[in-house]
Amino acid sequence: MSLVERVKNIASKRKGWNLKETAQNAGLSINSIYKWDKQSPSLKSLSAVADALDITVDELRGIEKKEPVINQDPTFADLGMPYGGKIPEDLKDTYVDLAKSYFKRHPEMLNKE
Repeated sequence: MSLVERVKNIASKRKGWNLKETAQNAGLSINSIYKWDKQSPSLKSLSAVADALDITVDELRGIEKKEPVINQDPTFADLGMPYGGKIPEDLKDTYVDLAKSYFKRHPEMLNKE
């Protein structure tokens, strides 16, 4: 699918716009998107259209973000924790205090499930 076709499909599905309306809402000249079949758009133009459609430039270009495959939950050792990923008994209270302090300042990070 060409970039112009992708923009047309996304604009129609997300906003109900045709290409002219999309260009206008992105602050571009009315027929500018049609020209993208023959010449590459500038990053500024791509960004303006992506912003108008509330998507990323990568989504607009059809680039899918690939998530890494993780076969198991990471361990403390995987995260670069000292002591082989095990917290020594004499430091457990310190780590608990650090965690409490962190979550007090960042309650949005708590797992609420």
